[in-house]
Amino acid sequence: MAHDLQGSVGPSFGDALRFWLKLGFVNFGGPTGQIAIMHEELVTRRRWLGEDRFLHALSFCLLLPGPEAQQLAIYTGWLLNGTEGGIAAGVLFVAPAAVLMTGLAWLYAAGGELPIVSAIFQGLAAAVVGIVAAAMVSIGGRAVRGRVAAVLAALAFLAIFVVGVPFPIVVLAAAGTGLALGPGRLGVTFSDEGPDRSPSPAPRRRRTLVVLTVGLAVWWAPVLAVVALTGPGSIYPQESLFFSQVAVISFGGAYAVLAYVAHEVVRRFGLSPDDVVAGLALAETTPGPLILVVEFYGFLAAYRNPGTLAPAVAGAIGAVVTVWATFAPCFLWVFLGAPWVERLRTNRALRGALAAVTAAVVGVIGSLALTVAANVLFNDVQTSRPFFAAIPRPVWSSLDVPSVVVGTAAFVAIRRFRVNVAWVALGGGLVGLVLGVVR
Repeated sequence: MAHDLQGSVGPSFGDALRFWLKLGFVNFGGPTGQIAIMHEELVTRRRWLGEDRFLHALSFCLLLPGPEAQQLAIYTGWLLNGTEGGIAAGVLFVAPAAVLMTGLAWLYAAGGELPIVSAIFQGLAAAVVGIVAAAMVSIGGRAVRGRVAAVLAALAFLAIFVVGVPFPIVVLAAAGTGLALGPGRLGVTFSDEGPDRSPSPAPRRRRTLVVLTVGLAVWWAPVLAVVALTGPGSIYPQESLFFSQVAVISFGGAYAVLAYVAHEVVRRFGLSPDDVVAGLALAETTPGPLILVVEFYGFLAAYRNPGTLAPAVAGAIGAVVTVWATFAPCFLWVFLGAPWVERLRTNRALRGALAAVTAAVVGVIGSLALTVAANVLFNDVQTSRPFFAAIPRPVWSSLDVPSVVVGTAAFVAIRRFRVNVAWVALGGGLVGLVLGVVR
C-alpha cells in the first residue's frame, strides 16, 4: 500500500524522518506558526514540495475536522514518502509535545510553578511572531495573485477579525466564489514547474474501502478495549467517547471547538474554570497543535478520579486515551481524501475553488497572527466587541520591548539571512531563559 500511495519523488524516508522529528520539538505558535514553519522548510528552504502543491494540500486540510497543521503534516509526509511517511509525520508532529504536556499537567496537578519555563515559552512565542510575519510575506505574495484574490483575502480578514464570522462559513463562501469566478480570475496557472511536476497517485475505490475499514478499526478498537477493560463507569471510556466526538465535530480549527470543550470538561469531568484557562495557556506556549489542550484536560480528569491507581499513573493513562481519541481520526481523513484531491489538482473548477480558499486563508492567517502578536507583545490586552468577534485592544503602555526585539530579530533572520526556523525558535527560547534568570 505504501507504494500505491506514493505521491512524489522527494527525500529519503530517513531524511524526512529526521525533519519531522525536529519539527515536533519546535512547532510552536499554534496552526499559524506551524504552517509557517512547514512552508519555510518544505517549500522555501529544502524545496521538497512546490508552492502550488503545498497550498493545494493546505486548502484541503482546512476543510477537514481536526487540527489542520497536523493534517497538513500527514498529507505532505504522504506526498513525500507514502503511507509510512504520512504516519511518521503525523505521529512525530504530536508526540514530543504530548510527552511535554503530560509532564506539565503533572506539575500543575501537583501544585508546581514554572517561572523559568514560562520565561522560555515567552521567548519562543516572541520568535513565533517573527516566524509568522515572515510566512505572511512569503505565502501572501504567492497565494494572492491579482486584485480579486487580494479582495478575497481582505474580506476574509474582516469577516474573521472584525465581524466574527465562523471559519467554516468563510471557507465555504470563498470556495463558492472561486467556483463562480473560475481559476483565471484568481491568477491560477497550470504549469508544473519545479517539485510540483511529480505525478499524483491514482485513487482506486477498492483502496478507499480498505483505508476506511482499517482506519475505523484502528481508531475504535483501542477505544472499545478501554471500555471493556475498565467498565462503562470508569473515567477512561467517558474520555474516549467524548474526545472522539470532539475529533469529528472540530471544524474550523481548535478555536472553533474550544468553547464547547471548555464547557463540557467542567460539566462532565469536574474541572474548574481556572483549570481550563491554565490548560489553554500551556497549549498556546508549547509545541504541537493547540487542540492538544485536551490532553491536559484528560490528564487532570483522570488524575482526580484515579480509582485504584496512583493519581500520576491514572493521569498518564487519561492523557494517552485522550490523545488517541483526538488524533487517530486525522490519519483516516487524510488517507481517505488525499489521493482523490491530488487527482483533481489540475481540474479547473476545483483549482479555482481552492485558489479562492487559499486567498481567504491568507486573510484568516493574518487575523490569527494579529491576535497572537497582540497577546505576545503586550502584557495587558483588553477586548472590544463591535460585532461578534472579540478584537484585541492592547494597552500600549504594557508593550513588552524584549519580545518586540526578539520577534523583529526572528523576522529579519528568516527573511534576510535565511536562518533555519528551528534555530530561530530555539534562539528565542534561549533569550527568554536569559531574561528569566536576569529578572
